[in-house]
Amino acid sequence: MLTVELATAADAATILGLRHAAEDWLFAREIDQWTPREVPLSTVAAHIEAGEFYVARRDPSGPIVGALRLIWADPTIWPEEDGLAGYVHGLVIDRSEAGTGLGAALLEWASEQTHREGRALLRLDCAETNGALCNYYLNQGFRHVGRHEFADGSAWFSVALFEKSTDR
Repeated sequence: MLTVELATAADAATILGLRHAAEDWLFAREIDQWTPREVPLSTVAAHIEAGEFYVARRDPSGPIVGALRLIWADPTIWPEEDGLAGYVHGLVIDRSEAGTGLGAALLEWASEQTHREGRALLRLDCAETNGALCNYYLNQGFRHVGRHEFADGSAWFSVALFEKSTDR
């Protein structure tokens, strides 16, 4: 059974550790997505304090096996805010959970939470050159709806934009 709950300050280092493992895995495979060590612990802690990070456990008293941010506005990437969406960022799972459906379960949980908030869409993005992740999101029922190009000199990759309806 999967439990998802709001992260606490004590979870920050674990969340960052999961992210570092994912960054290293991506970097070793030359996959554009996250730059190793681009996010400091202080940023994760600030997101937790803002009530944006959630953690997942296979057992309520077990270790954290995944995490994600669920936010209600994302003006950096989706500037035309319309109040209709929830936005997923920083979805990460323990590498030992790869292929178990944990990522899909977390996306479904985020969709349910977004629906409960009265929002019709769940949105996310990824590096547009990360073909495997783009295909993963398509296979999870998301539609590719565009791209966002960051200003010259930005350290971020151009991203592909995805959304799906939260209606059941």
